[in-house]
Amino acid sequence: MTHVAFLGLGAMGSRMAARLLQAGHTLTVWNRHPAACAPLNALGAKVANTPRAAASQADVAIAMVRDDEASRSVWCDPDIGALSGLPAGALAMDCSTLTPRWTRELAAVAHARGIGFLESPVSGSRPAAEAGQLVFLLGGEPVAVQQAAPLVAAMGAASHHLGPVGHAALAKLATNALLGLHVAGLAEVIALLEREGADPAPLLQAMATTPVWAPVDHPLSAGMLRRDFQPQFPVTLIAKDFGYALHTAGGANHAPVLAATLAQFQRAIEQGLGELNMTALIRALPAPSP
Repeated sequence: MTHVAFLGLGAMGSRMAARLLQAGHTLTVWNRHPAACAPLNALGAKVANTPRAAASQADVAIAMVRDDEASRSVWCDPDIGALSGLPAGALAMDCSTLTPRWTRELAAVAHARGIGFLESPVSGSRPAAEAGQLVFLLGGEPVAVQQAAPLVAAMGAASHHLGPVGHAALAKLATNALLGLHVAGLAEVIALLEREGADPAPLLQAMATTPVWAPVDHPLSAGMLRRDFQPQFPVTLIAKDFGYALHTAGGANHAPVLAATLAQFQRAIEQGLGELNMTALIRALPAPSP
């Protein structure tokens, strides 16, 4: 049994933290909006007022937050940051989707305090988090991977150690970039079929028998056809990840397709679609002519 501090209880973090409780680990939780802690408190988790307080007795602290800025605040705030509370020899894990530059900086700060660090972004949806079926991408020293193994097993179905810190962040940004390209491509293909007066469903079924079809295209296209945009991965979040990927790539000259796709997601946000699922990108395209 491990004493875990879990920092950030959004749609993914709350489900991941619940998996740790179900596996029998001791849990202290913190969230920027304290009301989000109540369901886990009811399941047996302790609640802390700050990341520092949450981490003060922990063997492992895990963060699952929105972006680099939030990660920096949670870990490194001079007054309430978790790294100032974690005991020496403890492990810090960040499961957020971050830039490689920041994860390397964070690892250096942790190591300077005698704290281990493992970057551990995850791939998977909210249902996957609830079912413990996430895929963990890990970057760090083998000893940190071993220390985190029981927790990763409680929250995920697979894990991949990709080498030093920074490599997992790269893999996660590349994964989400490819996912977003699938979203944008399917949105335009479905719009094309509809614009030409075709029923897209049977045409897509035929396409699905060809080598160009990827497994993820099934749920993406199905949601677009149903016009079901309940958020699993909101437009705002994938746009954030595209921005990180584009910056890491060196800008639009080096990644023009990423830049064009990011512009499409930004257009969707400007049209008020930001909090819908990323597949709502199809709604940002011009409607078929009558």
